[in-house]
Parts: sequence; C-alpha cells; structure tokens
Amino acid sequence: MQLRARVAANLGLLTAVSIVLTRVLGFVVPIAGVGALRLSFGEVPIMLAGVLFGPAGGALTGLAADLIGYVINTHGGPFFPGFTLSAALTGLIPGLLLYRKRSKLSVLQVGAAVLFTDLITGVLLNTLWLTIMFSQGFFVLLPMRLLARLVTLPLYTITVVWVSRAYQAYLGGQEM
Repeated sequence: MQLRARVAANLGLLTAVSIVLTRVLGFVVPIAGVGALRLSFGEVPIMLAGVLFGPAGGALTGLAADLIGYVINTHGGPFFPGFTLSAALTGLIPGLLLYRKRSKLSVLQVGAAVLFTDLITGVLLNTLWLTIMFSQGFFVLLPMRLLARLVTLPLYTITVVWVSRAYQAYLGGQEM
C-alpha cells in the first residue's frame, strides 16, 4: 500500500468515525455482571477501510482506532492487546476478500465477507478475550453475542455496500 496524502486523509477520517461510533455512540450491555457486549457501528468504518484501501489500510485503521480510542475513552476497562488484534483483523479480512472486487461488489459478496469477519473477530476472538480477561465462561457469553450479530450483520452489510458504492461513484474511476 502506498500511503499517499489522499489515502492517509481517508484512513484518518475512517479512524475518527470508528472512534466516535465505538467510544461515544456505542453502549455496553452487561452479561453475567461483565460488560461483555458493546453495541456500536465502529466496525463499519474499519471494514470500509479494508474494502476501499486494501488489507493494509484496513488493518492500520483498525489498529489506530482501537489504540487511539482507548486513550480517549477506556469505557472503564483495562487495555487488552487481543482487542487491538481483533480490530486490525476487522479491517484486514474484508480487505483481503473484497479489495480487488471493490468496483463491482454485490450485496451477497459483502454480506459473506462481513459475516466471516464478524464471526472470526466479533464473536470468536472477542468472546475469547473477554473470557480471558474476566474469567467468565466462553459459552456463557457466546449466546448473547451471537444474538446481537443478528441485528448488526444486515446493518453492517447494507452500510458497507452503500458507502463503498457512493465512494466509487464519487471517484468516478479515478485511482485511489
């Protein structure tokens, strides 16, 4: 990835949007006395970074959003590097799956990529990190986290498709 001024500015903007959506507009739902479920749309800008600017851009955006977001607002919890890894993977995986096809993405392609990404990062890895941090059972936390994904997955998919198409139309075939 060549980090030109336009790309750096766009990645910075997506990082800022992710931080606001996660740390300011998101909220935490306690499960079994632990803040185990954060509902937000902070993953969408990270996925968009991967789709529009490639796997490295997505991973960089996820990494920056998690680290800077934690410094701004910890949500009262300790820092855990596993969540930073999950955030980086949230941008990396859609970038690997969709970046080369970004000019002609179908809803089905994006939906499959969002589902795969969210199952790996949001459901499996983040549940594992919470289990390690708070000594709660993995399968105690898992059902509520899966239930939340039934709501977020279609919304993430629609948003990623809509914004990526709008961005492609805005560029009008120019190189990013």
